[in-house]
Amino acid sequence: MQRAGSERTAWVRGAGPTGSLAALALAEAGWRVHLLDPQTPEQLLQRRRAYALTHSTQELLIQLKLWKHLSSCCHPFRRLELHDRGSKASTLFSAPEAVGWIADHRPLQQHLLEACHQHKAVAMHLGTGSSPSPSPDDLQVIAEGANSSSRDALGIGFRGFRYRQSCLTVQVKLTTTSSSSDDTAWELFRPEGPLAVLPFGAGVAQVVWSAPQQRCQQRCELHPEAFLAALNQALPPAAQAEVLLDQPAWFPVEWRLAPRLGRGTTLLCGETAHRCHPVGGQGLNLCWRDVATLAALAQQPELGARQLVQRYGRRRWLDLIAVMIATDGLIRLFSNGHRLLLPIRRFGIALLDGIPALRRLSLNLATYGPVGMLLTGAWQRPNNQPP
Repeated sequence: MQRAGSERTAWVRGAGPTGSLAALALAEAGWRVHLLDPQTPEQLLQRRRAYALTHSTQELLIQLKLWKHLSSCCHPFRRLELHDRGSKASTLFSAPEAVGWIADHRPLQQHLLEACHQHKAVAMHLGTGSSPSPSPDDLQVIAEGANSSSRDALGIGFRGFRYRQSCLTVQVKLTTTSSSSDDTAWELFRPEGPLAVLPFGAGVAQVVWSAPQQRCQQRCELHPEAFLAALNQALPPAAQAEVLLDQPAWFPVEWRLAPRLGRGTTLLCGETAHRCHPVGGQGLNLCWRDVATLAALAQQPELGARQLVQRYGRRRWLDLIAVMIATDGLIRLFSNGHRLLLPIRRFGIALLDGIPALRRLSLNLATYGPVGMLLTGAWQRPNNQPP
């Protein structure tokens, strides 16, 4: 165990958004950090994804002194329209500052890598198979993603299942009937799966379209005009796709959770430890709540690596379980055409639509998670309160 006051060293494996942010959080807490990834910086930028960031993520980025720089690539949306196509019910969430922010992967990842490069306490080892070796007392953070070889080497499984749905993603230029379209995101519950429209501003949006895998594959192979026609049948009438800005791509969706979040001096962070359906924008926010817990523990100088790993597992477990059960429940409730469920769905959305306090509560649940909301008193916060 390292003595209090001595320099502590951490090794972060995986330099994607979660690994890069974890390295910066540890460095800000006074650790000497080695950030490792076999991919080059350019390869790390190639991922095609958009992220919906919540207020809890903004608070973490402010704490780490990153928000000022990252906010330039985060587009706020002040309205979130939720529609259930099966029950014909809908409601609107809104907030004066932002319900959340949409960030494209490439500029977000680039800002994080640049911040790591500029931080004196972070040594980067990217695009190379050779690097220094950690000592037995060093902390190791595994943020390699769902297919982590380091997690497998620890003998920690990754239990769960693959959904019948996959997610198709594509960036489009929208034509809308609303002057506030750049401030509006849509979440549409459809029998084949949810569809989200995430605005980047200037009429550009990322579409995340869930459907059975075979349909996703078939749609990706369509001619652009045929694809736009199929997409516009699924989109809300107020937002229609006019131009494809990239090639549609799809990825499988899984529900997976590691039975433990660490072993010895090594902990699992982000999608190395958990994967859930992207409904409700929980993916990256859930990963970055891992980082928030790591950042808080890293600031306690009396903790050695083993103690930190143990406390991290205890603190994260309840939040992960609660969020993953909730997202799975949403998919099972709304991604079907069962007539017996339609009145329940219609009644639930009618309650949301009619009770502003309930809309505020549901937004704070999505922002902080059930456990975080109770521990921080976020259920009382008005910053996400709809009018």
